[in-house]
Amino acid sequence: MKNVVLLGSTGSIGTSTLKVVEDLPGRLRLVGLAAGGNADLLVDQTARHHPAVVSITDPAKAADVRARVGAGTRVVCGTEGLLELATLPEADVVLIAIVGTAGLLPALAAIRAGKDIAVASKEILVMAGELVMREAKAHGVKVLAVDSEHSAIFQCLDGKPGASVRNLWLTASGGPFRDKTKWPAEVFPSITFEQALKHPSWVMGRKITIDSATLFNKGLEMIEARWLFGIEMARVQVVVHPQSIVHSMVEFVDGSIIAQMSAPDMCLPIQIALCHPDRVGSDRVQTDLAKIGTLTFEEPDTDRFPALKLARRAGEVGGTLPAVFNAANEVAVERFCRRELSFTGITSTVDRVLAAHQVVEDPALDQILDADRWARGAAA
Repeated sequence: MKNVVLLGSTGSIGTSTLKVVEDLPGRLRLVGLAAGGNADLLVDQTARHHPAVVSITDPAKAADVRARVGAGTRVVCGTEGLLELATLPEADVVLIAIVGTAGLLPALAAIRAGKDIAVASKEILVMAGELVMREAKAHGVKVLAVDSEHSAIFQCLDGKPGASVRNLWLTASGGPFRDKTKWPAEVFPSITFEQALKHPSWVMGRKITIDSATLFNKGLEMIEARWLFGIEMARVQVVVHPQSIVHSMVEFVDGSIIAQMSAPDMCLPIQIALCHPDRVGSDRVQTDLAKIGTLTFEEPDTDRFPALKLARRAGEVGGTLPAVFNAANEVAVERFCRRELSFTGITSTVDRVLAAHQVVEDPALDQILDADRWARGAAA
């Protein structure tokens, strides 16, 4: 039995994680849950899973949650609550599915407490990949991938050394605007929030769905892969695969390419991360290749989707620039969602903020957080 703490229980990754736990009652047990502001759903989840401790971000809602969950579960709140959950003594693994940068401090706290972490929040490794991986090595803990792309690469590598890898190939669906005959570059400034939310393959939260439409999500994944697998940016590539069946691939130095395939369902990479190193039976994900019929691949259009070029620049320069890339994008996406910025304004805002930043090499945590704050102010 593996004891799991879930940070971000009410989001799309969090609710999928609960399905996995319910599928495998003899393997996984939830001992801690953390939610942002959805008190009702947190209370429902607590009633089903009976964790020892739950946390809610908003302190004003903590008293209400405490009254509704009963005496068997302790209720904490705010940043202190997240850190307490991340270091819960009985936890074996902490799955971090908090949107944005709020997961970084709990991730480091969990690592320093000797917990394996399963990372669904790209921002953790984009902002501070070098620091996080160094801390994980020092404390002898695993950093497990939850993103479907990074889970696929993890499975394909199967412990092989980085020297055997020619390229990591991250697949991208291409998002709702992949078809350049229907969506030429000249219409991009007029793309609406509602149009950007219509992802062709995945049902996800708002921020990651917009990132998928701009391909910023793939840029973030490039930087994440660079640190997660110890592969420099020059060997991290992107290919568009509209069917979203091949989740990513590893090209080895002998020319072989190994791919991981399955129907698109986040329950599978979550289960692989939580049950590692075991493969556990489940009927939730079914993949019928004959029914799918055709798998296609194409080059990404970096003229219409310049986020990929910006990500490569940020990843190659390193230092505080990836944190700035991430923070500026978060603010720009939120401004787009509030109808304050055009669709193309997301990329142009990030580009200008990157150009204005004075990079700090080999930054400490406080310098990373300073760069994050500066980038948010600049993007706003």
